[in-house]
Amino acid sequence: MDSDIEEILEKIEKGEVSLSRLERILGNPNLAALVRRVYLERKLGISLSGIASTILDFEELYGRNIENPIGAVQVPVGVVGPLRVEGEYAQGDFYVPLATTEGALVASISRGVKAVTLSGGARVRVIRDGMTRAPLLRVESIVEAVRLADWVQEHFEELKSLIKEVTRHGELVDVYPYIIGNMVWLRFRYKTGDAMGMNMATIASDKICKHIRDSYPGSVECIALSGNICSDKKPAIINRLLGRGKYVVAEALITREVAEKVLKTTPEAIHYVNTSKNLLGSAAAGSPSYNAHVANIIAAVFLATGQDMAQVVESSLAFTWTEPRREGLYISVTLPSLEVGTVGGGTRLPTQREALSIMGVAGGGDPPGTNALKFAEIVGGVVLAGELNLLASLSEGSLARAHELLGRGGIIGKS
Repeated sequence: MDSDIEEILEKIEKGEVSLSRLERILGNPNLAALVRRVYLERKLGISLSGIASTILDFEELYGRNIENPIGAVQVPVGVVGPLRVEGEYAQGDFYVPLATTEGALVASISRGVKAVTLSGGARVRVIRDGMTRAPLLRVESIVEAVRLADWVQEHFEELKSLIKEVTRHGELVDVYPYIIGNMVWLRFRYKTGDAMGMNMATIASDKICKHIRDSYPGSVECIALSGNICSDKKPAIINRLLGRGKYVVAEALITREVAEKVLKTTPEAIHYVNTSKNLLGSAAAGSPSYNAHVANIIAAVFLATGQDMAQVVESSLAFTWTEPRREGLYISVTLPSLEVGTVGGGTRLPTQREALSIMGVAGGGDPPGTNALKFAEIVGGVVLAGELNLLASLSEGSLARAHELLGRGGIIGKS
């Protein structure tokens, strides 16, 4: 190894150089990643050859997507489809990439996709759109709290105009004041184009808070730029009720013939499992979310496409609803807080961008915002398919058999 690198490694070992300063010292993030990795291998007596195997260029990612890089991890990516979606933005047949290490998940969703598509497809609508951020402000009294809330509403257009100084594609849609004692939360909701929008909402809210501090005719203090009524990366009833990100509803009418031939069950049996498991079972458990395994599908899509993985928490809040009808089974899934984007964050990574391109939603839309809305509709459709198949599998008793076959390495021996 190069003598200069050996010298750096010695200094790290002696505590003279920290791992976080290597980019500044070496002037090359890729070289810094190599040095960190070699240091760990020697220090711990292990090999990191798998983590070292990556196509990522840390020159592009350092300071934007990662700090202290040492390489990358790989997760298998499968694909389901074609899934027919009838949305306002997503119209046609789509293949959807899913990244997961859970055997049987892709196969399970595939069967649901087949059933949905053979029955005419998933009808999907985004009925509300807006990323939220809720700064927490402190005033002296409830009288002043009400006065501040009123002032914000009266000066809404003024606050709205500030956002154009922050972003070309963002727009302040509304503000919901929430008061407890002398504490005031201002839950701002923003349109954020094709970005998921959390950074945009944070920067815009900071701009507004500084304007309030300088312009409000009274004493006001910003306690926290995020006051948890947003609510980000935590399960919250406010997101379930008011929405955050994209509020998506997907539905399908599964024909009786498809239920019997593809899903090997009946509409009535699926409905009974849904009401007893998803509704009664979730209520008994005190769950804020009434579904079978929405987080499974959301996490797999998020990981494949570079979404913020921590936002699987609120994006998986969901209600699965069924009605047996004469012609078959009506099923819907409502996602009140689906937080997705097609630009920014992890979507710029090469493999994640390719995954988005499979669905035709990579990058910015024309007009701005349409790609993210299209993506949200596709996600709604694939979540619907995943819910349908698990309910069907439970109703006809094949869940354990599928996991034994596909989740424990049994498929090769059975082929």
